Amino acid sequence: MGKVWFVGAGPGDPDLMTVKGRDLITKADAILFAGSLVSLAATRWAPAHCEIQDSKGMDLEQIIGWLIDKAQAGQSVIRLQTGDPGLYGALIEMVQPLDQAGIEVEVVPGVSSAMASAATAVESLTLPEITQTVILTRVEGRTPMPEGESLTELAQHHATLCIYLSITLLEKVESELLAAGWSQEAPILVVHKASWPDEERIIRGTLANIRERCKAEKINSQAMIIVSPTLGARQWPSMKKSKLYDKNFSHRFRCAAKERSA
Repeated sequence: MGKVWFVGAGPGDPDLMTVKGRDLITKADAILFAGSLVSLAATRWAPAHCEIQDSKGMDLEQIIGWLIDKAQAGQSVIRLQTGDPGLYGALIEMVQPLDQAGIEVEVVPGVSSAMASAATAVESLTLPEITQTVILTRVEGRTPMPEGESLTELAQHHATLCIYLSITLLEKVESELLAAGWSQEAPILVVHKASWPDEERIIRGTLANIRERCKAEKINSQAMIIVSPTLGARQWPSMKKSKLYDKNFSHRFRCAAKERSA
């Protein structure tokens, strides 16, 4: 019996895949990659004998059948998923049938587009005394949201919101944030295909104008929306600094300056 690895391909740039994920690809016998979201370039380290299949035209049963067939043939199989397999990745839906078939499974995490988007825009998702909380969520569309998890309810925390799978619902994002008390001038960051070589685009705006800016740039898929009180901090004239590096703050690796001079 072979084994199935669920590997996070990361946000798009193949170089942002983990070393462990890349090493597994170099030894794989079969790779099923999510071609609608994962670049074929992410499979470029596969050995010559490796069978590579794009799953974008397959339904769940076909995907599971493919993984089981290859694993039962004794192969090392990789399901290559966008971002991190545990975040909007239908991971458990695929793992349960593999468990039932007695096939060993392991998951390799990946860089999420929320992290890649913040990095490419040189933004911090948390800042001292501004917000220490990051909410990863989506707007209700075809998939309903559980009770208590509407964007309006989550946005009332006024923490950082990383909104997945919602670029076509920007009007709903705007209305729910306004209902939660956000200002129309609240800054918003939209990153299309974060980290994808030659395809990444960064759109900045406010709650009042982000829809028009995205429309002008024809952004209608594969985009991360970040709404946060920390956006734009790079240009702030002053801000609270972290206690970790404060010379007057002690921790177990360093004494405060006043203690050293005492």
